[in-house]
Amino acid sequence: MNTTNTLDSNRRELAVRPLSTPRDLKAEMPLSAALTVQIERQRQHIREALHGQSDKLLVITGPCSIHDETAVLDYGRRLAALNEQLGDRLLLVMRAYVEKPRTSIGWKGLAYDPERSGNGDMAEGIRRSRAVMRQLAELGLPLATEALNPLVMSYLDDLISWTAIGARTAESQTHREMVSHLPMPVGIKNSTDGSAANAVNAMIAARHSHHTLGVDADGRLVMLDTPGNPDTHLVLRGGRGITNYDAGSIAAALTTLQQGDCVAKVLVDCSHDNACKQHDRQPAIAREVVAQRVAGNNGILGLMLESFITAGRQNDGAELIYGQSITDACIGWDETERLLVELHAMLAGT
Repeated sequence: MNTTNTLDSNRRELAVRPLSTPRDLKAEMPLSAALTVQIERQRQHIREALHGQSDKLLVITGPCSIHDETAVLDYGRRLAALNEQLGDRLLLVMRAYVEKPRTSIGWKGLAYDPERSGNGDMAEGIRRSRAVMRQLAELGLPLATEALNPLVMSYLDDLISWTAIGARTAESQTHREMVSHLPMPVGIKNSTDGSAANAVNAMIAARHSHHTLGVDADGRLVMLDTPGNPDTHLVLRGGRGITNYDAGSIAAALTTLQQGDCVAKVLVDCSHDNACKQHDRQPAIAREVVAQRVAGNNGILGLMLESFITAGRQNDGAELIYGQSITDACIGWDETERLLVELHAMLAGT
């Protein structure tokens, strides 16, 4: 692959094609005025649930990662139709994850390597990421993603209603400063050891203003003066064999949040270490969490599911099963639909 010369011999700048600036890509793929209003309204709905002004249960559901835009749009259409039935009690938000954190190495997501060839093409990856997110948003769905690289987020931030900061990045000062200027509610996950302390510290840092190095819409280095983000909350995802979705763990987390003068709301990730990395345990965890909510625990904001059309996961390859994850295993659509209908009935007391 061709590379450009650099002053730093330890770095290669790939000359596949130049990346657009955030301003240029957003101008090339703009949001309509109606879609801009819709996304801000959806962010406000999440804020209202977070701050106790709405009693809807926030449910973030969708594939672990986007690798097949056709299948993801298929899932999105199904979820949008289900939302028409369940939207009075469930605040459904679709996962649209185009960046994937890796424990060691592996495919980093649609934004980085859209053809999954190992060569990478971020110009195409970011373009395709914005395109599929815009199509999903046009279905009427609020979107959720995980923010890994602040530069990638600057191409997509106008499309997102809820953002996650992962367990491995919650301690990062760069990510805390990024959250401080993101325009949507942000969930910060507990550490991989199960502790909530780092996430609470991140919430405290993110609600304050920071002076930090950033990039403007035209790709130039600038100093940012961030406004602070008051709309952060804790995501409980378990850690290293520890689950933390039971009533005692949630109560302890709420106490830690109160001690940090943070919003005393938690969202439970029903996957990852809470499910002991067994995707088919997610429905039982979701039912237990909603039962706690129905019993009066208003500190439970909602839950997160990894769900796709076909259950399980597969290794990437030439012949892929339609609608099945190539990263974390997911529950299938039929089970997802049954579960969401059941959770709606639990909340309705029927």
